[in-house]
Amino acid sequence: MSKRYAMLLAAAALVCFALPARSQSTLPDGSGKEIVQTACTRCHSLNQVVNSGYTRDGWQNTIAMMVNAGAPLTADQVGTVVDYLSKNFPEKPAPLAVAIAGPVQVTIKEWLVPTPGSRPHDPLAYSDGSIWYTGHMANLLGRLDPKTGQIREFHPPTPGSGPHGLVEDKGGNIWFTGNFKGYIGELDPKTGTFKQFPLPDPSARDPHTPLFDPKGILWFTVQSADMVGRLDPKTGQIKLTSVPTPRALPYGMVMTSKGIPLFCEFGSNKLATIDPDTMAIREYPLPNDATRPRRIAITPDDVVYYSDYSRGYLGRFDTKTGQTTEWPSPSGPQSRPYGITYLKGAIWYSESAVRPNTLVRFDPVSQKFQTWPIPSGGGVVRNMMVTRDGNIVMAESGVNRVALVEIR
Repeated sequence: MSKRYAMLLAAAALVCFALPARSQSTLPDGSGKEIVQTACTRCHSLNQVVNSGYTRDGWQNTIAMMVNAGAPLTADQVGTVVDYLSKNFPEKPAPLAVAIAGPVQVTIKEWLVPTPGSRPHDPLAYSDGSIWYTGHMANLLGRLDPKTGQIREFHPPTPGSGPHGLVEDKGGNIWFTGNFKGYIGELDPKTGTFKQFPLPDPSARDPHTPLFDPKGILWFTVQSADMVGRLDPKTGQIKLTSVPTPRALPYGMVMTSKGIPLFCEFGSNKLATIDPDTMAIREYPLPNDATRPRRIAITPDDVVYYSDYSRGYLGRFDTKTGQTTEWPSPSGPQSRPYGITYLKGAIWYSESAVRPNTLVRFDPVSQKFQTWPIPSGGGVVRNMMVTRDGNIVMAESGVNRVALVEIR
């Protein structure tokens, strides 16, 4: 396992609440201690383990992700490690989800994906009604038939690619970001064949969210490198440009009605647009310095809504006037709003840090919220997307599931 991949793996898999660090010497005695000390420290510090806390199922899923990435654990050792960690590092306290009744009815259907520790990251509502997802930690793209529940997996030829975001082109091909290996990938679902387009700059780490513009050009954010890129599928040519703000962490992206890519900067309090021709970037600071927009949604009249992950707010930015409005998310400042989309005149998003995770609907006219608990707990909904028939698909990373929200 490469050092870079190990660092990304550690950051991705051991996501925990902000708690005071404990010394490595506090690792409790017991069966499994020596295995944890030996196997886990190959990729990250032991403090990342002892400062985490999950249910038994959560630890099972986390260890499965480690094994997918090459952790040297036998099947017998996995059981011992899960027993040890779930006993000594149980799930930590989390804000309780706030239930708000409202006029809309939904049904949330969930499917467990077949490969343990896949960490479904992004969903794709495909044009034929199927649901695709990226198995971020299992090097796969999955296709779910929601009518039968059948799932088929496709594996990129490069091991440890870390498939992240994905999008469909007009021909039905699926494009994805090879998050760990620094490339853009294309899958032909009919043949199962892959193509890879390496990013031309070695420093362009962490390709993230892909999105097609009306002309068929693929745009994508490159989070850790503070870059945004474009790829011409006809020629394979890739161009990259740097974001003006240092450590901006460009993250989610949408397309305006005029075909202009607009993205949020998770490392700062800014939204930004990029000129499709010149690739010049214009940034728009949001009012609160502590705001950290992680995902964004856009309405037909180019109003942008953002999930403020750091402060627990839903924000509205009018691209025409520059006016910003914010509302506290129902479950409070520690709710960590994340995946978000626009559907049927309303904003839908998930609160990722409450127990259980919630699906939230916000009516911009009445300015009222409605919430639903996610049956499995959610396990962090990092992204969601509208289907062709007006429903929502979600990927649920921490519980290894894909979900369909049917709206009535």
